[in-house]
Amino acid sequence: MRAEQPGHQHEWLDGAAGPVVRPYTLTGGRVRPAVGGFDLVAFVLAAAGVDPYGQPGLQPEHRRLVEYARQPVAIVDLAADLDLALGVVQVLLGDLLARGLVTVHEPPAAAGLPDNDILKAVVSGLRAL
Repeated sequence: MRAEQPGHQHEWLDGAAGPVVRPYTLTGGRVRPAVGGFDLVAFVLAAAGVDPYGQPGLQPEHRRLVEYARQPVAIVDLAADLDLALGVVQVLLGDLLARGLVTVHEPPAAAGLPDNDILKAVVSGLRAL
């Protein structure tokens, strides 16, 4: 057995970036969430009274997602704050949603927004003033 030299780092550690873990290891090779797809600007909120540390089978990234979602937060903000790929965050949120640990609030559908012709008419009317 070879002794490690003091200060020697494993090849899977990068001094500048910290531990390097491939995204597919975090998701178990999955590329789609177990429960539906999510809009990038959808808001996530942790279920009331949930203790992510008391839940068996959760990865540290799952727990961090629940902690960050104590206040409503957009999915893209979660990915940025946790420094994880967006696809990874979506897969992990699918796991949490399936367990009932978070809720996802989707933005209103585009069908409910005003038509482009109406917006152009309003802008033209404002310019005419």
